[in-house]
Formats: sequence, C-alpha cells, structure tokens
Amino acid sequence: MSHAKNKVRWCLIKAERELKDSDTHRGLVETDPNKEKAAEHINKAEHYLNATIYLKEGNYSDISASTVFYAMYQCLLAIAAKFGYESRNQECTFALVNSLIEDKQIDLDKDMLEKISSFETERSKEQTTVKVRERYQYGTSLTLEDSLYDEQLELAKKVIAKTKVIIER
Repeated sequence: MSHAKNKVRWCLIKAERELKDSDTHRGLVETDPNKEKAAEHINKAEHYLNATIYLKEGNYSDISASTVFYAMYQCLLAIAAKFGYESRNQECTFALVNSLIEDKQIDLDKDMLEKISSFETERSKEQTTVKVRERYQYGTSLTLEDSLYDEQLELAKKVIAKTKVIIER
C-alpha cells in the first residue's frame, strides 16, 4: 500500500475516533459526493486568488503568500468534496488527492500537486507553496519577491482551471 493510501486510512480512522468524543474532527470523513460543495470551494478559491492580486497591488505581497496557498488548497477541498470526502487536515487532503491521482480517478499532474506541497519524502526539500506560505506568514519579510509571486499566482490559476475540469466530469 502506498504512503498516500496509508495516510488516507490513518486520517479516516483519526476522524472516526475524534467524532466519537466530540462533534468535530481533524482528519478525513467519507461523505456523499457533492458537486455543489465542490463548486463552493472553487468560488472560495477564486475569492482567495482575487485577494492575492489585491494584496500585491496594495504592497502587501507578503500576505499574498498565504492567500495564494489557500486559493490552491480550496481547490483540493473541492476535489475531496466531489469524491465524497470532508477534510479538516492539510496532510490528509494532500494524501487523499495523491491517492486519487494514483488511482487515476483524477487527471491532475502529480508534479503540480508537489509544487503545492511535497507529500513524497524524497521531494520534501523542494520549495513548495506551503513552504513559501510558512516563510512569509511566520517570518518578518514584508515583500514577496516578484518572480516568486508571479510563479505562485500562475500556479494557482492553473490549479483552479484544472480543478474546474475535474469537478465537471
């Protein structure tokens, strides 16, 4: 069993255990597939993308590192909703999408996903959107380099476009 599939299984068990003790979880829950919820996540992704552009124009590009990440993350949540999952854990979401790619249930380039977050340990040293977000969210720099901003913005646009195709299928 792949690393992604093991992680998905762990996430499902984690959520099940947590829901026995409370009404919330920090894992992965199977639900009915929901294209409407997926579309709502796409709307939120586009909202974050617009905020990213707005922040850059207002000279708050450091904060745009977070909004551009969440634009892409909302896309992954949209994919999860379409396939009948609710995730409240980033690692669980990344594992689920990796698993869907492995099973050829979605046509998403694994390299594109790895640019958002490196789930595979051998690629974990590469710069990802998660690492950029963490560096600018927790660091003291007030400006995201233009080339890095452009790269992240273009990636987000591609992820949103690709997710829309996945959701419609």
